[in-house]
Amino acid sequence: MVKLAILASHEGTTLQALIDARADGRLNAELVTVISNNSGSGALRRAAAAGIATHHISSKTHADEDLAVLAICEQAEADWVLLLGYMKKLGEQTLAAYKGRIINTHPALLPKFGGKGYFGRRVHEAVIAAGETESGATIHVVDYDYDTGPILAQISLQVLPEDTPSTLEARVKAAEQALLVKTVANLEA
Repeated sequence: MVKLAILASHEGTTLQALIDARADGRLNAELVTVISNNSGSGALRRAAAAGIATHHISSKTHADEDLAVLAICEQAEADWVLLLGYMKKLGEQTLAAYKGRIINTHPALLPKFGGKGYFGRRVHEAVIAAGETESGATIHVVDYDYDTGPILAQISLQVLPEDTPSTLEARVKAAEQALLVKTVANLEA
């Protein structure tokens, strides 16, 4: 069974999709730890409620955040590291130790609308402002820059004429969560 370490900064709705898929048998993976740079994150609350080990790591709690993240992932014997709305760039040590085994989700069809500053609702605002007719979600292997690295999976959605950033975000988030569960299930194989 594949062991997953999750890094998340906010509410943890994508984490919840994995917790739910594990609970109902759609996912045969072990969620071994959840790390957040935000001590009040919903991700930490969701993980604790599901009995998953939690850790808060930030510049206020650890002099070397990178080393702390790496140590927790290694102690948990994580096979893969998943960045699910994690708002910090991973450090060199973690990137090197888990090279090719770090996955990020992104709420757009990369390479469009990716890179530094493109996260959350900002992505959907940019998609609509650009007049795009299609958007979606991407799951990719992380390399040394924001939202780059080999794409593992994408799902596309039509941008509807009546879409607002909020409605587009909700539809993309649901598609992204389903795509993540499917992609992680394939890691097991």
